Amino acid sequence: MFNRDHMKRRLIMCFAGMLVCAASVGLFKIAVMGVDPFQSLLAGLDCILPVNFGTISLIVNLLILIFTFFADRHYIGFGTVFNLLLSGYIIEYVTKWLTKLFPAPGLGLRIVFLLAGIVIMCLAGAVYITADLGVSSYDSIALIITQTWKKGQFKYVRILCDFICVASGVTLFFLSGGKFSGIGKVVGIGTIVTAFFMGPLIDFFRRKIAEPMLQRE
Repeated sequence: MFNRDHMKRRLIMCFAGMLVCAASVGLFKIAVMGVDPFQSLLAGLDCILPVNFGTISLIVNLLILIFTFFADRHYIGFGTVFNLLLSGYIIEYVTKWLTKLFPAPGLGLRIVFLLAGIVIMCLAGAVYITADLGVSSYDSIALIITQTWKKGQFKYVRILCDFICVASGVTLFFLSGGKFSGIGKVVGIGTIVTAFFMGPLIDFFRRKIAEPMLQRE
């Protein structure tokens, strides 16, 4: 039987999770300690391609979406479309807004931004994944490998996917002529931390917060 309240809760969780997850990337960028692994790949592409970041994000997400469509279209939904069309531009806007608000943050504030970005991104990711109304194209890769193909555990497969993104982003940065002094644009302590802990943290928040939130009467 269709439960209107349950569906409404899923829609709110999906929309809010996607919006907050995209916005949290701005915290990574202003911290200047490395972005999350997928954004590391996009940042590397941004160094080498003559188009704006929002358009790069759209193209890459669309390519992964094609893979998802053939591998398991169950993961394509409202959340996927939202992420595909708007996340790159939300990231761009939030980063500009935070830069104006905090033009020269000190090291202490940058660390706060980094830690907040990691926790907020993982919590928001857990919320919209649990809503099961479509996930971001990148999140679908680890989910398909673990849930559809039954290969490994989500947290470990996600770590592997994250490291592939980081390695690709760094390679593209240097191919574009980037110098080691500017490597923080694509990788940093924040990137390494998220590569190791994003999968486990999303898994933790799903079990402890997102799933109980969805099941609550």
